[in-house]
Amino acid sequence: MRWIHVVLRGTLALLLACPLLAAGTPGVPAAAPAATPDAALGAIIQAISRSRLDDALTQTEALIAQHPNFRLAHLIRGDLLLARSRPLDAFGNASSAPEEKLSDLREEAIVRLKAYRNRPPAHYVPRYLLQMAPEQTHAIVVDTLRSRLYVYQNDDGRPRFITDYYITHGKLGTEKGREGDKRTPIGVYHVTASLPPQKLSDFYGNGAFPISYPNEWDRLQGRDGHGIWLHGTPSDTYSRPPRASDGCVVLTNPDLARLAGFLQVGITPVIISNTVEWLNIEDWRSERDALLQQVEAWRKDWEGRHVDRYLSHYSRQFRNNEGGYAQWAEQKRMVAGGKTWIKVALGKLSIFRSPGKQDMAVITFEQDYRSNNLSNVLKKRQYWQKERGRWKIVYEGFA
Repeated sequence: MRWIHVVLRGTLALLLACPLLAAGTPGVPAAAPAATPDAALGAIIQAISRSRLDDALTQTEALIAQHPNFRLAHLIRGDLLLARSRPLDAFGNASSAPEEKLSDLREEAIVRLKAYRNRPPAHYVPRYLLQMAPEQTHAIVVDTLRSRLYVYQNDDGRPRFITDYYITHGKLGTEKGREGDKRTPIGVYHVTASLPPQKLSDFYGNGAFPISYPNEWDRLQGRDGHGIWLHGTPSDTYSRPPRASDGCVVLTNPDLARLAGFLQVGITPVIISNTVEWLNIEDWRSERDALLQQVEAWRKDWEGRHVDRYLSHYSRQFRNNEGGYAQWAEQKRMVAGGKTWIKVALGKLSIFRSPGKQDMAVITFEQDYRSNNLSNVLKKRQYWQKERGRWKIVYEGFA
């Protein structure tokens, strides 16, 4: 079994030697169903590690029968067949294959197996999903470092893990800032449309779901570009390498079809992060409640016509589509002078922490405003940012 020892010094050795991969993480949920490609890959690698090469080959051929265009599975099959005639000195020994292609497949194998064997902690939730609105049945969280997309269900405002999928992202990484930079944006977005395959080229597979990049904060920061989608793969391709898109988030066609059942156009949040931060339920609830208290204080000060206290919730760096803090403060003082009473009710409220370097939260709600001379119902979005330890509003506009 020289092949096993030789190959295990390469990519497979890296996977099997990692404590997190070999033994799992305490408190993680049960492994994914065996029917998933990642579970099948895990079983194949386990069979190889136990010197059961015939079992590994049988399982690999079953995986190929289920997904004929799965190039990574074909690579493993080739290694297993070659091992019958000669020792192999690396993972991916097809001498005629370009090294760049082999490198892509090795990288895919590593990220798939790491994600499969190191599942999200059972009693932890992504820090970003602090409060889901009642109509948001699910939320999407993308971890570009792990090449993984996580689906969470709205369980009375608390996110509950449902499933996850392998994804491809930008060729040049993340932090998108310019049109054509081949990077995936980082931030809080939502699904804006559903494009059926009949309206697309084969490149996008069995459909696409555009997301709202650039969002309000992106535009204020001067970020541009467009056409960031969740989409599938060409009909002759099962999956693409971890970094292979021009900025979109790409899934296999079967995974996109499953994901489509969780997506609501104009409603479902899509949060893209370099790496997911996890909170236990107690810390998650504490962070959520602290932000809810800040929003409630803002609402009460507005309703109570305490103009100075109301304005104290806004950063001096505040911006909206009409200008900065000085114009905003002047307008609010003028409007308040004509009011004898104000009532403000907030409904359908969501709070999402924004990934990235800035300590920021995106808060969206339906605002029912009534006063002695004006009444309306509007959907509003605010961006709150911490300044010297206190949350302040740095942007406010209509959603």
